[in-house]
Amino acid sequence: MAEKNYKDIESALIHGGIYGDSLTGAVNVPIYQTSTYEQQGLGQNKGWEYSRTGNPTRAALEALIAELEGGTHGFAFASGMAASTAVLSLFKTGDRILISSNVYGGTFRVLDKIFKNFGISYSIEDTTNLETLETKITEDVKAVWIETPANPLLTITDLEGIARLAKKHGILSIVDNTFMTPYIQRPIEKGIDIVVHSATKYLGGHSDVVAGLAVVHDKTLAEKIAFIQNATGGVLGPFDSFLLTRGIKTLGVRLDRHVQNAEKIAEHLKNHPAVKKIYYPGLREDAGYEINRKQARNGGAMISFELYENYDIRKFFSSLGLVALAESLGGVESLVCHPATMTHASIPKEIRDKVGITDGLIRLSVGIENAADIISDLDNAIDAAK
Repeated sequence: MAEKNYKDIESALIHGGIYGDSLTGAVNVPIYQTSTYEQQGLGQNKGWEYSRTGNPTRAALEALIAELEGGTHGFAFASGMAASTAVLSLFKTGDRILISSNVYGGTFRVLDKIFKNFGISYSIEDTTNLETLETKITEDVKAVWIETPANPLLTITDLEGIARLAKKHGILSIVDNTFMTPYIQRPIEKGIDIVVHSATKYLGGHSDVVAGLAVVHDKTLAEKIAFIQNATGGVLGPFDSFLLTRGIKTLGVRLDRHVQNAEKIAEHLKNHPAVKKIYYPGLREDAGYEINRKQARNGGAMISFELYENYDIRKFFSSLGLVALAESLGGVESLVCHPATMTHASIPKEIRDKVGITDGLIRLSVGIENAADIISDLDNAIDAAK
């Protein structure tokens, strides 16, 4: 068969990584539902020994995400937090990590409640201000961990600026690219060292699989993470690897619709008399619009907003019909959550208040339903909350 030639990520989503099955000609990599592999003799095998160490279905997914992100090595884990935990396991006692002022609550929790026990510390910083951030890089700082857009305030950090700063000081730069995916934003191409994903979200896309991914471009770094992945064992199983690969095939067409809807809804909410504040980097008025436009295809499909004080958000949530109140994001269905009591409840209130994650903040993951139906549902719930 002739070599598959393509230039665009839209084709790579379908044909990238390890494509098909050479043994049978199947266009999908089979689900190798096995824990172990028969060996021909001592020290003789066909490249596979034990499925914690490596599995052909998982390997195909790992090759795919590496290609999509522009890296050289990909790693698949049982959840986004398992991926983050593996990356954080690169550090040792005495190391400190700078994190964005608003990040996923689970990232904060694992640093604050787990890694702090091993003498790895963190500092919460405004990573949008590179000059101030540089003054916080002391000898014990070994990495900067950012989200852009950040969860849940959707603040934007300059990827190239972070990469330059990290290289200048000899520290690692790590980006959680869950909200954007490589279809919209490719941090490694901007010089970032490590990209992590909660693949549960847009990459899977159907709210039916929990998974995490990590990608690197450096061989030495890849060897370290591969060792951690095998040693700690939080790997993604073959069936979930298959589901995730299947989800990625439609990532482009899904995100096109997600973003199209999000742009319409953001414009509507921006002009809604009940909306006190809206956060969406796809709006020209947003503080991060210009930087985001430089490094991403568009503003993504996550929107956060606050209603005025004379609106009862409990009534807002209970009055929704089409849009579901639920944890997570990035599925084909629209979801809302209350960050202060759901995704970011693990962050102490004084820190939430300081960074702007107020008790009135609402986070909306825009799905691929009809945009007018989503807007109508939101409007009805807002009216009921007055």
